[in-house]
Amino acid sequence: MSRLRITEEDGITHIRLNRPDKKNAMDDEMIDALIAAGTAIDKTQTRVVVLSGEGDCFCAGIDLGGFGKMLGQETEPLLLPRTHGDGTTNRWQEVAMIWHRLEIPVIAALHGEVFGAGLQLALGADIRIASPNTECAVMEMKWGIVPDMGGMVLLPRIVRDDVMRRLIYTARPIEAAQAERWGLVTEIDADPLAAALALAQELCSKGPNALSAAKQLCNLAATGSPVEVLHAESRLQAELLGKAEQMEIVAATLAKRAPNFSR
Repeated sequence: MSRLRITEEDGITHIRLNRPDKKNAMDDEMIDALIAAGTAIDKTQTRVVVLSGEGDCFCAGIDLGGFGKMLGQETEPLLLPRTHGDGTTNRWQEVAMIWHRLEIPVIAALHGEVFGAGLQLALGADIRIASPNTECAVMEMKWGIVPDMGGMVLLPRIVRDDVMRRLIYTARPIEAAQAERWGLVTEIDADPLAAALALAQELCSKGPNALSAAKQLCNLAATGSPVEVLHAESRLQAELLGKAEQMEIVAATLAKRAPNFSR
């Protein structure tokens, strides 16, 4: 069975983790499939990506069988080489970071268990919409390891330092309401997938170049210096202001019609 179900419709690419009998636990095949899916996104055809999970949960974490494969192995050659992300990540880190770097918005629809690798994948999204039954956990400490799939880049951008430390040190699952209070999820909805798809449709009505520029700015704003961010604001605005896309948005807004970006 394919590890992912991928559909494309009206500018939205919907990527579903498809291992429901294993709670969508990530094995080597799913890791490679997620990286391949992110690499294959064509932003001229896809305006927004939605990530979700089939079955009872989004993703319960890494497949524990992977630990057995590492017994007796030298792990540094597996983890330290920068094999992905233009020399910035290893294979496991790329699972989350590829969505963070993607030039279009990514929305994660969460339900049930969102643990370990599953949570780090969700952190790679721009927005996380969770069902009331969602449980989130930075689970790695339970197994005597630390977050190593991009979590230590993404978590500090999303939650306070003390919250991050509590999540990591205890490995204790938290319910959706607590995750929302701490900023780990964006919002709670009884039907997170429907809410994610509705939001994706809304974003598809925005200027694609403007959305891409906004994501670049948001990513830079979290870590860049004021000088870098101010320069990026001006550079990206110069690429948008007065150009065909922006003029079409202005005309459509004044005419009270939907913009046409195919011109």
